[in-house]
Amino acid sequence: MEDGRIISLFFARDERAVGECRKKYGAYLRAVALNITGSPLDAEECEADAYMAAWRSIPPERPRSLRAWLAKAARYR
Repeated sequence: MEDGRIISLFFARDERAVGECRKKYGAYLRAVALNITGSPLDAEECEADAYMAAWRSIPPERPRSLRAWLAKAARYR
């Protein structure tokens, strides 16, 4: 699914937005978090925290790059 459509799901408060993020960016987010934490369990938690941050922040935010936005959220969780 395209990022614009995923963001639209967030704006509609449709929980499928999180599932679509997971399908499209889950492996990437886990890899980013694993490089930081060194722990697969901590990486999974960072990934989940990034989805929660997206749910809380979109809307009102409308990320230009959903991939970059999620990666930043995973790094700082």
